[in-house]
Amino acid sequence: MFNTMPGQNIRKKLQQLESKDKAKVLQRFFKTGPGEYGEGDVFIGVRVPDLRKLVKEYQDITIKGGMQFLRSSIHEERMFALLMLVSKYSKGSRW
Repeated sequence: MFNTMPGQNIRKKLQQLESKDKAKVLQRFFKTGPGEYGEGDVFIGVRVPDLRKLVKEYQDITIKGGMQFLRSSIHEERMFALLMLVSKYSKGSRW
């Protein structure tokens, strides 16, 4: 799915930041079990401040490059994409 070099690098960094203990807490909090409102959502346990740092580190990623994360099954990858879009929009970046 991640056929661009920045995409592959971002995914590796997210994997380095993941925490199984934090992921368990998040999956309980967001009710991801069968029949619950967040059923099937997958967490890897990356904290939001770490996601924001990653967005700053990859601020030059293209919109298209960041959008590939919106299709991910992993919550933090989708969150990265949304934070990236907010960052670009707030700076008036051209699409």
